[in-house]
Amino acid sequence: MGMLDHTVAVITGSTRGIGKAIAREFVREGAKVVITSSSYANVQAAVAEFPPGTVHGCVCNVVSMADMEQLILEATGKFGKVDCFINNAGISDPFRSITESDPDEWGKVIDTNLKGTYNGSRAAISYFLRENRKGKVINMSGSGSDKGSNTPWISAYGSTKAAIARFTYAVAEEYRHTGISVMLLHPGLVRTGMVSADNPTIELSRQLATFNTILDIFAQPPSVAARLAVKLASSWSDSKTGIYLSALNGRRKKGLLLTYPFRKIMNRIDRRTY
Repeated sequence: MGMLDHTVAVITGSTRGIGKAIAREFVREGAKVVITSSSYANVQAAVAEFPPGTVHGCVCNVVSMADMEQLILEATGKFGKVDCFINNAGISDPFRSITESDPDEWGKVIDTNLKGTYNGSRAAISYFLRENRKGKVINMSGSGSDKGSNTPWISAYGSTKAAIARFTYAVAEEYRHTGISVMLLHPGLVRTGMVSADNPTIELSRQLATFNTILDIFAQPPSVAARLAVKLASSWSDSKTGIYLSALNGRRKKGLLLTYPFRKIMNRIDRRTY
């Protein structure tokens, strides 16, 4: 028996990185999962990695409200229902100051991360209300959302994560008495393409040593966040809303910092990109 038996989940941006790790953990716990990407090739490649019948792939653009509504229709058409919707799709701006930033790139981050979360939440909650289901929406927090978590050089990303946190708490309050759970997950620092130092900007090149040290200390595999996502999607959160779980809370941060010298000496720092 898995923690998510008979659960159907939709996870946006789930063909790689944190999203794919969450999808794997959900399947392991008995869920059926709809994985998505804006790339057909990425969807097809990811679907092939899962046991037959456990996942369904959809190509969609989270910036499009119509695509999000169609995603719900595809998920229910394939698996009969949706119990959990995870707004995981996200991107970051290049490591630059605001005066050196590209306005179009900056705006694309806002559209993908914040508008995408709005679109996914709206589509999922509308479905839950229409079907009188006690569903769950999980939104992704990140650097910029916690007190004191400043994000210089990636101001668009940090702004979206702060806004997503406020959005999540607002929506949780709006639907508090409906049985719909709206929750927030901070995945911590994970080595994905989003935090890659490949082809660094001029500013990142200046700070590369510091950047890599921070990754060595605090980066964790995406499985840590995936387990927390399972907890949020499970019966543990039934009748709860506005919950916040972090894969990099104060206790875990302290532990990673204290163990860093030993991990470095023993050559046990995981530098894989997920």
